[in-house]
Amino acid sequence: MDSAKIEELKNFVDQCKSNPSILHNPSLGFFKNYLLSLGARIPPDPKSKTNMQDRVSKAEEHVDAKVSDPSREDVLDNDIVESDIELDGTDLVEPDNDPLQKMGDPSIEVSDANRDAAQVSKSKAMDALSEGKLDAAIDHLTEAIMLNPSSAIPYATRGSVFVKLKKPNAAIRDANAALQINPDSAKGYKVRGMARAMLGSWEEAASDLRLASKLDYDEEIDTALKKVEPNAHKIEDHRRKYERLRKERELKRAELVRQQMRAEAQAKYEREKKNASESKPSDPEAMSALQDGQVIGIHSATELEGKLNAASKASWLTILYFTATWCGPCRFISPVYTDLAQKYKNVVFLKVDIDEARDVAARWNISSVPSFFFIKNGKEVDKVVGADKSGLERKIAQHAG
Repeated sequence: MDSAKIEELKNFVDQCKSNPSILHNPSLGFFKNYLLSLGARIPPDPKSKTNMQDRVSKAEEHVDAKVSDPSREDVLDNDIVESDIELDGTDLVEPDNDPLQKMGDPSIEVSDANRDAAQVSKSKAMDALSEGKLDAAIDHLTEAIMLNPSSAIPYATRGSVFVKLKKPNAAIRDANAALQINPDSAKGYKVRGMARAMLGSWEEAASDLRLASKLDYDEEIDTALKKVEPNAHKIEDHRRKYERLRKERELKRAELVRQQMRAEAQAKYEREKKNASESKPSDPEAMSALQDGQVIGIHSATELEGKLNAASKASWLTILYFTATWCGPCRFISPVYTDLAQKYKNVVFLKVDIDEARDVAARWNISSVPSFFFIKNGKEVDKVVGADKSGLERKIAQHAG
């Protein structure tokens, strides 16, 4: 691509940045669709007159009605379509596409003579402004900029004239130049805020005008803020509304996944329970499988069912210990658990790695490790959560008798 076309493309991107509303032009529909396909968020059309509250309420009702049935997983995969916002676009103007105005080089050294000449040009510009000769004022301010490009004032002043001429893009370029030279230029923020308001960039305009008011308050800034802030607030409320809707949808999707996992775990448990009941070992075999004095690793729901059945037949207390290799407290309590198994030989000590036997962990609704469940005669009688060494042994002594 040749340099001229690249420069045209850069100018077009700059226009999109300063006035995103042009992307709603039907002739640019192909480009808007391309941006959306990449995951971009296009600001709503500021000229739209659709009532926001009604559209948002309908969107909420539509989403809530569809996701109320957990079986409707396909609904959760659909994106929420945002409504338009009713904004006041009375003072909006079409973006200016004039050739770029002359900009000075702030890095050059300015002589005293040029500084004085720039001051003369600025004075002529003020006289032209007082007479309503805006184009002449632009010419004089351009001379001042070229003579003394290290001063922010001529840029900000020329930007204010571009605002009067309803050329917001030119005004924004001058305001940016002024702020690059002096980041605390109240007039730079004021000019850029007013220009952005003319293009419908309400939130950015409000931000600039608030900062300008903080640096150097005047009535013109206050008047502009009163026009801009209602639209900015509507956009902020709109965004928060749809962020909430998306968050609610994600929570519902997560809950649906949890329900499915629980249902699958329950179904697997029931199948394995049925299989285990159909092939129960004889009592001597079951008793020998308990391995008194040892910690028995559990790898499946079927294996757990067999151990619990054997312990229940012997009327022995069973402790079901849920752990994980990445769990620090588990590494502390595991040797203690092994020692307790050797001490209490009439108690069955079982151990489940939640990452290895996910179906067992899901069946017992494990939310944290280490967790210890005390089971007697097939029923849970107590529980310890955390690496509580003394609490664990105290409960073993309590229930083992």
